[in-house]
Amino acid sequence: MRRWLLALVLLLSVGVARSAGAHEVRPAYLEIDQTSPRTYRVIWKQRAVGELALHLVPHLSSGWLEQPPADQYAAAGFLIKSWTVQAKSPDALDGQTLSIEGLQNTITDVFVRIRPTDGRRLDTIVRPEKPDLRLSLHAGASMGTSAFLLLGIEHILTGPDHLLFVLGLILIVRDRWTLLKTVSAFTLAHSLTLAAATLGVISLPMQLLNALIALSILFVAPEALRAQQGGTSLTIRFPWVVAFGFGLLHGMGFASGLTSLGLERGALLTALVLFNIGVEIGQLIFIALVLALQRGFRLMEVRWPKPVALTPTYAIGAFGASWAIRSVAAFFGLLS
Repeated sequence: MRRWLLALVLLLSVGVARSAGAHEVRPAYLEIDQTSPRTYRVIWKQRAVGELALHLVPHLSSGWLEQPPADQYAAAGFLIKSWTVQAKSPDALDGQTLSIEGLQNTITDVFVRIRPTDGRRLDTIVRPEKPDLRLSLHAGASMGTSAFLLLGIEHILTGPDHLLFVLGLILIVRDRWTLLKTVSAFTLAHSLTLAAATLGVISLPMQLLNALIALSILFVAPEALRAQQGGTSLTIRFPWVVAFGFGLLHGMGFASGLTSLGLERGALLTALVLFNIGVEIGQLIFIALVLALQRGFRLMEVRWPKPVALTPTYAIGAFGASWAIRSVAAFFGLLS
């Protein structure tokens, strides 16, 4: 029975590890600025590798973007296009439908930022499951706060690497006070490097960062197993130290969600705060869910067979090992 469970966990973990890179929130970006009553500047940015980029094409129902862009170039990993549009009326943008051709075939989101001259604003996210959006710029339509908060929540809740690391910490910690200190240390650490990496103060190659994060998951798995079996170690006695150290790496992973937007420094500061709050909300949701499940099982006096009780720990280890092997191989150029 135990061998079958381990084999199943390994197979599932390998499958998740193969798609782990998909959790990185790397949205495309569309900015529309009204520069005069009848003039609009439109900028489109999407991630590119060299000259290769996903087939994503923005359209407006007015046909504004059907004309060739005034400028198009690749820079810093982005494909960038820009248009200057002369509108028939000052409020010509209101009520138009924005659609992103090809978005439904990807896992990419598009962050939309619109700034009319009258002070109204619209910040929102267009997602693959609904690749079109009717633009409504009436008073109160701003979604700036919710858009960045949702981006942060999505970033952590769709990231199996970060969640499994947090789960490993929960399995290591033996009391709620220590858990509070551990989670606080992880939060402080990843908040620091999230800010530093997003603002360009520090950086690591993405492949190296992926490998280090995978190794952090692989590290906590045997420590969690040792804690569950009543053992002790430096990590079990001082889990907040490990949480802080590895939290620095995970914060740089979180930063990919903001740096991929290519925002200017002023907009980036606001986005940074809101995105970080979203990350914390997502993390707290996950921790609350795990703790609720643990308490529920205790109240129901559920007695799991030992192999079943250890399955989450084995899953963390299997995922960490599989992803670490793939990430290290990719870093050294052993994978195409």
